[in-house]
Amino acid sequence: MVTGGARRIGREIAFTLAQAGTDVAITYLKSVEEARETTAQIASFGVRSFALKCDLRDEAQIRSTAKLAVGQMGRLDLLINNSGFYQTSAFEKLSATDWDEAFGVNVRGPFLMTQACAEQLREQKGRIINIGSLGGIRPWATHAHYCASKAALHMLTQVSAKALAPDITVNCVAPGMIDQGEAEHEEIRRRFAEKTPMQRNGNVNDVAQAALFFATCPDFITGQILTVDGGLALS
Repeated sequence: MVTGGARRIGREIAFTLAQAGTDVAITYLKSVEEARETTAQIASFGVRSFALKCDLRDEAQIRSTAKLAVGQMGRLDLLINNSGFYQTSAFEKLSATDWDEAFGVNVRGPFLMTQACAEQLREQKGRIINIGSLGGIRPWATHAHYCASKAALHMLTQVSAKALAPDITVNCVAPGMIDQGEAEHEEIRRRFAEKTPMQRNGNVNDVAQAALFFATCPDFITGQILTVDGGLALS
């Protein structure tokens, strides 16, 4: 199951898993058409796909969605907590509401979904992959709430890796600058590419391949934060 799998990075992760032969359930909130298109494309790879509407700020919905996913797929081997909240805000203008939203989606949601899926994942000796961020490692002055919440998600990864071992592995992919073609951010994208040792920004496939690595790597690997940034953190 990939939360927030209807579009952007989540969709690419879902496609990559499907191409590897995995049945995939995705969750979405408002992206109804994108969810339909994504599940149709996943099905074209010859696997089963389900789209489940879920507000990851609602504990009851999270628990019912986890049960529904297991009921429809028959089992759950892998949970990818991808859905996230991202926003730019000057520190002095950052509201408590936006702070709470960042932590609600980026930390509380993955925590509750992990709890809801833990029993099934234990039975299957399954895996959890959280999608963190370079912002959880490096401080970005205009993203205090985002950075703090992703840092918390990184710690949640390590805590849950200890708490759920030896039955479940828990790891985290932390993307850096991921170029998704936003025309309005062209100058920013160019500057980041110049700063990056690999001389380019990341793309959604870079993140999806990192997730596939954690989905298929030896189960002796757990509690790890894998930065996928082309060396940007070294700059």
